[in-house]
Amino acid sequence: MKPGRLFILAFFAPSLFSYAQSNVPVNKPAPAATPALAAGTASDSYVIGASDVLTVTVWKEPTLSGNVLVRPDGMISLPLLGDVQASGMTPLQLADQIAKKLKKFVQDPNVSVVISQIHSKVVYLLGEVARKGPIEMTPGMTLLEAISSAGGLTDYANAKKIYILRDEAGTHQKIPVHYKEALKGNSELNLVLKPGDTIVVPY
Repeated sequence: MKPGRLFILAFFAPSLFSYAQSNVPVNKPAPAATPALAAGTASDSYVIGASDVLTVTVWKEPTLSGNVLVRPDGMISLPLLGDVQASGMTPLQLADQIAKKLKKFVQDPNVSVVISQIHSKVVYLLGEVARKGPIEMTPGMTLLEAISSAGGLTDYANAKKIYILRDEAGTHQKIPVHYKEALKGNSELNLVLKPGDTIVVPY
């Protein structure tokens, strides 16, 4: 190669290298979660109940973090703290309670509580549905969603006589259901269910 060409290459090489570097995509590592973001996942209105599974995370304290089961008595067991009341609280309320108790052991503890499995909220289906028995509720579950989760009505179901049994504030209610109208899109008739409701589909 002639000396002149070597000189030209030497002149342009640094600029070519800089251009290549500026155009290579860089896989930046995802920013680490902050305590504020972690706590934000717990700020919902769900009320914890027995048999729910919770994920408790203590910021920068992996030995104090993990999944815990809410026992039938409504308590959970945590390292250092022992038994803590969980049932009847929202995740955010429970996180605050755990943080207060941990102040004896951890400086400025930041705690988040997330519902990983819901088992305390169930409704029951009886009669002419494909799968009878309890089904776990999803937040805001409606009549149609529950029946769909149970596999739908059988060929022998009397859709005009479906009703919901509900115990609330010590009173026993029988709520008539307008199933076909709800299917047509009338959202007012697609009732939102409550834990413990029993949907009865007569023959």
